[in-house]
Amino acid sequence: MTISLSDDERRAIVTAEEIADVTIRDCLIDDEYDRIAFVVKAGEVGKAIGRDGETVARIEDRLGRDVTLVEDAPTPEGFVANALAPAAVYDVTIEERDEKRVAFADVDEADTGAAIGTEGRTIELARRLAGRHFEIDDIQLA
Repeated sequence: MTISLSDDERRAIVTAEEIADVTIRDCLIDDEYDRIAFVVKAGEVGKAIGRDGETVARIEDRLGRDVTLVEDAPTPEGFVANALAPAAVYDVTIEERDEKRVAFADVDEADTGAAIGTEGRTIELARRLAGRHFEIDDIQLA
């Protein structure tokens, strides 16, 4: 699947990669919540965060927005689990329902709020990114 990026998203990727010295796979500017989400190459999220969050804080300062980092994954199940972090996701299954591809995430009951996020921010971002990367139409918590 081809992902189209705006000029602003391309510039944000360059900035984040320069500051964190990581590989950014995707960027989504979310004007509704004044944030930028980056999909970071698997294994590099810790480096992008930095010690005590210093690196991501520098990225936020430079871009003037909150930054959300999602670790890339080779499978849709792994990607959905990563996109719902920091919630503990036990399992993700993908099913075809009414001609839609739906991911069902089994989340620890205590982490349901974290998976949904304030005003649904976390799960909505997960839906948008999973749709871009794996053609998943919806994510539901099980």
